[in-house]
Amino acid sequence: MTGSLYIVSTPIGNPDDITLRALSTLKTVAAIAAEDPQCTQALLARHGITTPLTSYHNENMEEKIPVLIQRMKEGQSIALVSDAGTPAIVDPGARLIHEALKQNIPVVSVPGPSALLAALTASNLPGEAFVFIGPLPSQPAACRKLLRALRPERRTIVGFGSSVRLSATLKTLRAELGNRRIAVACNLTTPTERWIRGTIDGILHAHTAQAARGELTLVIEGARPGRKNRSKRKQN
Repeated sequence: MTGSLYIVSTPIGNPDDITLRALSTLKTVAAIAAEDPQCTQALLARHGITTPLTSYHNENMEEKIPVLIQRMKEGQSIALVSDAGTPAIVDPGARLIHEALKQNIPVVSVPGPSALLAALTASNLPGEAFVFIGPLPSQPAACRKLLRALRPERRTIVGFGSSVRLSATLKTLRAELGNRRIAVACNLTTPTERWIRGTIDGILHAHTAQAARGELTLVIEGARPGRKNRSKRKQN
């Protein structure tokens, strides 16, 4: 009988944001495949969990995937965790999940914290339907190309951003999408959590973007019918 691969969500900031089911799973599996074992060890220590850790990240996944698959084929269950939040969302977990399913190994989701959902629900922007775009490209040309493709998108747009590039990102958003409403969530669930809500122009003019530090999640208003969704400079 094969083991299972458990996709376990871990806290995105507040270490107490973890479910009872996640704790039970982490205690009972044979091993935990962690993006950064040192980071995960602090969480385990807080909750008295002694399950062995093994590293699994972008640099070693090619060699680690066959090892983890073999262990599960031999009957051992493995928990997959990222540094924070839900695995396989902008991290290497998706490759391991894909290979496990190819080998008919059961894959079980243990849901929990997610930065994109935490930001969306408190953003004051529509959440009935949304588009998640992952991290905004750091290269200006690539960022502009992505945003240009999103101009007609009417659903709310959610992505990750960098605090050091926030002012530049907002200017690019203004140029490509127009003066839309936006919510910027900084360091969600931590003691330094901070929100910046308003229009892109309002945030830029008030210089509030300069106060953002840490991990950012951006929630951007979708296109509205009849509204100009890019700046005048781009229309000329």
